[in-house]
Amino acid sequence: MSSGAAMKAWVVAATIGAVEALKDQGILCRWNYTIGLPHQHAKNNIRSYAQAKSLSPSSAALPQIN
Repeated sequence: MSSGAAMKAWVVAATIGAVEALKDQGILCRWNYTIGLPHQHAKNNIRSYAQAKSLSPSSAALPQIN
C-alpha cells in the first residue's frame, strides 16, 4: 500500500470514528434536528405557496388597473 493510500485510509477511519463518537454522545442528533428544522419549514412554505397559487384565479382573469 502506498503512503498516499495509507493516509487516505487513516483519514476515513478517523472520520468514521469521530462520527460514531458524536452519535454516542447525542451531539449529531441535535445537529440533524437543527439542520432539519429550517429545511422542513421551507418545504412546508413552498407547498403552501404552490397550493395558494393553484387555488387563486389566474392573473389573466383579473382586471388590469393602469
